Amino acid sequence: MRTTIILKTASNYLLPVLLVFSIFILLRGHYLPGGGFVGGLIASIAFILHSFANGLNKTKELLIMHPGFLLPLGLAISFLSGLAPVALFDLPFMTGLWSHDPIAILGSVGSALFFDIGVYLVVNGVTLTIIFTISESA
Repeated sequence: MRTTIILKTASNYLLPVLLVFSIFILLRGHYLPGGGFVGGLIASIAFILHSFANGLNKTKELLIMHPGFLLPLGLAISFLSGLAPVALFDLPFMTGLWSHDPIAILGSVGSALFFDIGVYLVVNGVTLTIIFTISESA
């Protein structure tokens, strides 16, 4: 498969921009529409675009680990964010916990943010695992 120099160059610049945008959407979903699912899809799209332009092997070199390892990590983070109210305060599962003092840029941090981070990792892991598996078999 041949790709143009324009696509290769654009994908190298778009990858970090899309990843930063996916983090923005992840954090924005804390208060407004967005969150872990949409942010994870945007991050996956960034890596898929890079793999179309530069090849699957070069994209895999960018990743620290196989995307399949993000699945149990994300599930654990999401589950623990729901379990924290039960374990710490004897509240029902998935009760929202919020910090009293806001953090710069993030605002008031709560258990919903950690749940969204887990969803972000799961969506990113599932999407990239599926696409990479399809690309390897083709």
